[in-house]
Amino acid sequence: MGLLDALLGRSKPVRPDLDRLFGLPSAAITLQAGAGFVPTGTGSVCFASVEGGAFDTLRQEVRELLDADREGAPVEYSQDTYGYTWLLVRHAPEDTASLVNDLHAVNTLLQDAGFGPQLLCSLAVFRATADPRVLALVYLYKRGTFYPFAPLPDGTERRDNALELQVRALLADDLRIEPDLGRWFPVWGAPGLGGSR
Repeated sequence: MGLLDALLGRSKPVRPDLDRLFGLPSAAITLQAGAGFVPTGTGSVCFASVEGGAFDTLRQEVRELLDADREGAPVEYSQDTYGYTWLLVRHAPEDTASLVNDLHAVNTLLQDAGFGPQLLCSLAVFRATADPRVLALVYLYKRGTFYPFAPLPDGTERRDNALELQVRALLADDLRIEPDLGRWFPVWGAPGLGGSR
């Protein structure tokens, strides 16, 4: 970063570190012990849709890679109301490590094929053991950071801000948490969050 950039308040974008996704299994243990949230076994990757044969081929390669070592539940693609594509992956709830491996593989394939600029986020979903609340740990690809997203279970597009701040404090030693709360974007209707829309 040059002097002019510093004076004008510009900064270099953070280089994505996909290996940070591997912090999710230890974060899952901390979440269960500290807040009573357990993994659901679902996670997803969100990216801006791209048209063209190269992207269609890559999408098929991703599906074949992830479906090859999976029994039963295939990888699911969907598109949200904003036009973003979501890839949903399912594993047994206790197998967070395999879920993270799949999320990492998808991000890596897209990045290595030159589609890194289209990657937006990845998330892993958790549920409370005592009530109907859900929580997603969202990885911002371009920032290299995580943040908690906790939609209220009443079906409205409102968040449980107190829970999000509690989770931020709880996971400070497990994950690199996004310090700018303005970047804690809601992911309403993300696959795997269930009835949180």
